[in-house]
Amino acid sequence: MSTMVYPREEKLEKLSQEEIISNTKLVIQGLEALKNEHNSILHSLLETIKCLKKDEEANLVHEKSNLLRKSVEMIELGLGEAQVMMALSNHLNAVESEKQKLRAQVRRLCQENQWLRDELANTQQKLQKSEQSVAQLEEEKKHLEFMNQLKKYDEDISPTQEEKDRETPKDSLDDLFPNDEEEHGQGMQHQHNSAAVAAAQQGGYEIPARLRTLHNLVIQYASQGRYEVAVPLCKQALEDLEKTSGHDHPDVATMLNILALVYRDQNKYKEAAHLLNDALSIREKTLGKDHPAVAATLNNLAVLYGKRGKYKEAEPLCKRALEIREKVLGKDHPDVAKQLNNLALLCQNQGKYEEVEYYYCRALEIYECRLGPDDPNVAKTKNNLASCFLKQGKYKEAEVLYKEILTRAHEKEFGSVDAENKPIWMHAEEREEMSKGKHRDNTPYGEYGGWYKACKVNSPTVNTTLRNLGALYRRQGKLEAAETLEECAVRSRKQSNTGIDPINQTRVVEILKDTDGDRRRSRDSLSSVKYESGSETGEEA
Repeated sequence: MSTMVYPREEKLEKLSQEEIISNTKLVIQGLEALKNEHNSILHSLLETIKCLKKDEEANLVHEKSNLLRKSVEMIELGLGEAQVMMALSNHLNAVESEKQKLRAQVRRLCQENQWLRDELANTQQKLQKSEQSVAQLEEEKKHLEFMNQLKKYDEDISPTQEEKDRETPKDSLDDLFPNDEEEHGQGMQHQHNSAAVAAAQQGGYEIPARLRTLHNLVIQYASQGRYEVAVPLCKQALEDLEKTSGHDHPDVATMLNILALVYRDQNKYKEAAHLLNDALSIREKTLGKDHPAVAATLNNLAVLYGKRGKYKEAEPLCKRALEIREKVLGKDHPDVAKQLNNLALLCQNQGKYEEVEYYYCRALEIYECRLGPDDPNVAKTKNNLASCFLKQGKYKEAEVLYKEILTRAHEKEFGSVDAENKPIWMHAEEREEMSKGKHRDNTPYGEYGGWYKACKVNSPTVNTTLRNLGALYRRQGKLEAAETLEECAVRSRKQSNTGIDPINQTRVVEILKDTDGDRRRSRDSLSSVKYESGSETGEEA
C-alpha cells in the first residue's frame, strides 16, 4: 500500500504560492491513487468474505474491510480539502489579477491627473502673462495718448520767433506753478511777474509747456493718492528726457524736482533729498548759481529739511535762496517776502526770535507796499508774527496784531469802523465789560448786528485769528470775550463752509497754557505756522 509523506511545517512556511499549489496537486494525485488502491483491496476482501464459510475468518475479514472503509473516508476527506485549497488558490489568483488591473488603472489615472495639473499650471501662467501684457499695453496706450496730447499742445501753443518777440510773456519761471494753498489764487501773481520774466529770460532757460502740463497731471494724480500712476509717469518722462537731452539738462532738473515732490508727499524724504540735490547740481551747472530756478530748488530742499526737523541744515539753504531772489528779482518782490516767511519759520523753530521778528516784519512791509493792505498774505504774515510774540510771552503785541487783522477784514467787508459798525473784537470786549458789571447782555447772537456781519467774513485766516484771539482772551481771564469770538468762528465756518486751521489753533492754545514760558515747546510748533511756498510752488504742491 502506498504511503503519503507530508512536508514539515517549517518548510510549508517557506513555500511560495506556486509551490503550495504544485504540492497540493501532487497530494491529490497520491490520494487518488491511494483511494483506488484501498477500493481494490476492499473489493477483494468482500469477494473473499463471500467465499469463506467459517465465522472466525469472516469476522477477521470484516474488521479489515471496516478499517479499509475508514481509510477510504479519510482519503476522500483529504481529497475534498485539497479541492477546496485548489478552488481557494484559483480565487486568490483571480483576486490578484483584478488587483493588478486596478493598480494599472490607478497608475493611469495618476498619470492623467498629473498631466491635467501640468496643463492647468501652464494655462494659468499663460493667462497671467496675458493679463500682464494687457495691463502693460493699456499703460503704454495711455502714455502714448498723453504724449500725443503733449505734442498737439506744443504745436498749438508754440509761437514763431517773431511772435515771441512781439508778445509779452505771461508766465515766468517763478510763476509757472501757482500755489494751490494760497487764498488769493493766481490773479495776484500777474501783478509782480514782470521782474521774474526778465530774470528767466536773462537766464536763457524757459520751462517747456509739455513739462508744465505733465506737472499739472502728476499733481492731480498725487492729490488723488494715485502714486502708482504718478511715479511711473515721472520716471518715464525723466528717462525720455535723459535719452533725448542728456542728464545735465535743465528739463531733466525740472523733472527731478517734480518726482522729488511726489516722493516727499509719500514721506520718502531720503529719495526726495537725493533727487533735489541732483537737480540743484544740474541747474547750477547749466543755468548758473544765481538763477531763479536754483533758488526754487534750494527752497524746495530747505522745506524738505524743515519737514524732517533739520532746521540748522535748512537755514543756510533758505538764506541762499533769499539772496538769489533779492539779487535777481529785487529786495521788495513778493517772492522775496515768501522766502522771508520760510526763513522766519526755520529760525522760529530754533528759538531765534529776534531774527524771526525781523524777517516777518520785512515780509509784512513788502506785502503791504507791493500788494496792498487787503492782500491775504498780509493777514497771514501778521498771524505768523503774532505766533512768534506768543512764544516769547509778548501777549500785548500779539493781541494788537490779531485786532488789526480783524479790523481790516471788517473794514474791507462792511466799511469804516464807527459807533454803529464795530468789528467783532470790540463787541467781544463790550460784552466782557458788561458781564463784569453784572449787566450781562442777553441779546441773541443772531440779532447782534455787527457781530452777525463779522460772522460772514469768508477767510480761513480770519477764522484762525478769531480762535487765536479767543484763546488769548481766555488766558487773560476774559471768558465772555473768548466765548464770543469762538462762537463767531464756529458760525463763520458753518456759514462759509470753509475749514479753519485746527492745528494752528491747537498750537496757540498750547502756547498760552505754557505759563512758565518753557522754550522747549517752541520746537514742537512746526505746524503752528504753515510754510510759505516758494515761487516755483508747483514743485512744492
